[in-house]
Amino acid sequence: MKIAVLGAGNMGLSFSKSFLKYELIKPQNLHLITRNQSKTEKIKSIFPDSEISSFEEVKDLEADLIIIAVKPQDFAFVAQNLNFRISEKSLVLSIMAGISIENIQTLLNHKFVVRAMPNAPTLLGMGITGYTAAEGISFNQLINIERLLNSTGRSVYLEDESLLDAVTALSGSGPAYFYYIIDAMIKAGTEMGIDENLSKLFVKQTMLGAYHLINNSDKSLEELIKDVASKGGTTEAALKTFEENQLKSILQQGILAAENRARELNS
Repeated sequence: MKIAVLGAGNMGLSFSKSFLKYELIKPQNLHLITRNQSKTEKIKSIFPDSEISSFEEVKDLEADLIIIAVKPQDFAFVAQNLNFRISEKSLVLSIMAGISIENIQTLLNHKFVVRAMPNAPTLLGMGITGYTAAEGISFNQLINIERLLNSTGRSVYLEDESLLDAVTALSGSGPAYFYYIIDAMIKAGTEMGIDENLSKLFVKQTMLGAYHLINNSDKSLEELIKDVASKGGTTEAALKTFEENQLKSILQQGILAAENRARELNS
């Protein structure tokens, strides 16, 4: 299989590293195409046996799979200024937020499109990706796509494409929500007099331990919260303040705003 990646940014390079790490393709069958010509030398140092090009240099593109990894805001411009035509035999995999299959098909004049939404932990092979496909794509092609996506973590096929905007808001943007909460906890620690590095250690290890408890317990989240929040205790005092300030509602509103923004990117 020959794979070309249009937009060799963080996510495009992350996917490429995973494909090579698990030997899903040979390095010489990987073609990385960057909009930023100044980055080609750096990318070559990371992928010495693969083909590296700028967008302007590509006049003819032979690939079984073309991954579109440009920023969604730039996609229309990129699609209208490609120096090559996409072969009818090629399968297109978009990892852009918000841009619908129909929009991609129209702008690329190409009908075989799979749309996926990964998240940042794919950089460590611990991501999760929701994906869906246009009509006419075979079962075997989807199996190959799933195999590639699973090299970056886990993947989930969705029948309903509209759910990908919700996936974008929930897991695509999700890591930033956790970073935001963790940052607030670390700053609370320093305000209470704990050294910043020590505060980071306490919070990060607490987060890690809480994840493993969630993952290895049959209890619901409500039950796990009750296990920590004894009546009249310190945790109850914190949770009461969160409820009084509608923290849960604020977080939910933020996630819904992210979903709305994903829809706007397609217009």
